[in-house]
Amino acid sequence: MSAGFAGIIAVLRYSLTLMCDSRPILFLSVLLLAACSTDPPQNITDSCEIFADKGGWYRDASKAFDRWGTPIHVQLAIVYQESRFVDDAKPPRDRILWVIPWGRVSSAYGYAQAQDSTWDWYVEKSGNGGADRDDFDDAVDFVSWYGSISYQKLGISQWDAYNQYLAYHEGHGGYQRKSYNSKPWLIEVAKKVSARAAEYHTQLSRCEDDLDDGWSLWPF
Repeated sequence: MSAGFAGIIAVLRYSLTLMCDSRPILFLSVLLLAACSTDPPQNITDSCEIFADKGGWYRDASKAFDRWGTPIHVQLAIVYQESRFVDDAKPPRDRILWVIPWGRVSSAYGYAQAQDSTWDWYVEKSGNGGADRDDFDDAVDFVSWYGSISYQKLGISQWDAYNQYLAYHEGHGGYQRKSYNSKPWLIEVAKKVSARAAEYHTQLSRCEDDLDDGWSLWPF
């Protein structure tokens, strides 16, 4: 065997060794990228597929439920309605003379479409000082927290997706005044949120045991 050919063989063997040795690192990198990805889940209508697609989201929603009591399927249904799981979702711009784009119609932002003042209230009362509206864990914690306040102030069960959404959309004062009665379109939206929450709940019943097992192994 010539020296040149032997050198090529040695380089190939070394490269193969590096590839094999780096497989755990590559696998960990894939997990990290999946956890940090901000793209919406591929199928946002199925709660099991949402959590299979987004490795850390089930842990986040479970922690929010344990902390504040709003169940996971209600959290998901509200986030679906508000942003379709788009992390930096914003309301449409207002327009001058129906043509020229102007300022946003509200300060709502992120997964939960929380407005500035409501988010500031949450940060102050929850103690979650580093919370960001475009982080899923903070968004579902906010949704679950708001549901707990709706229960405390208005007596709305945190499992009642229909009335929880009306209070979420109209605010606690608006809900007390029954402002939603003058908005037939909002009543229909709340019905859709309730129906989606029920679907998410049924789906979760098929995969929650596996998700609980997977969460115990999730390293982050």
